[in-house]
Amino acid sequence: QVQLVESGGGLVQAGGSLRLSCAASRSIDSPNVMGWHRQAPGKERELVATITSGGGTNYADSVKGRFTISRDNAKNTVYLQMNSLKPEDTAVYLCHARRFFGTFDYWGQGTQVTVSS
Repeated sequence: QVQLVESGGGLVQAGGSLRLSCAASRSIDSPNVMGWHRQAPGKERELVATITSGGGTNYADSVKGRFTISRDNAKNTVYLQMNSLKPEDTAVYLCHARRFFGTFDYWGQGTQVTVSS
């Protein structure tokens, strides 16, 4: 089993930056994918960004050009660098991971990101 723990959330003014981290308790068999989702109150969970074990990335249109996802396989950690933050980015950000061809998703407990106007 894999446990995911997020960190780095907080309160930031619009235009500011935050860097989220997600540490996995153990490595995940390759190929795999890790990523970030977010959920705001009263809204459905949405995909933010993903990164595969091979380094391929995908982003939601709403964050392209502002967010960058990366990973450090030696540390079993994925990062989300968030720049030019907007109030609409306010949400609980959740880390997830799975084997690329697997069917079970691992989820972190989430970290709150609040962007003030």
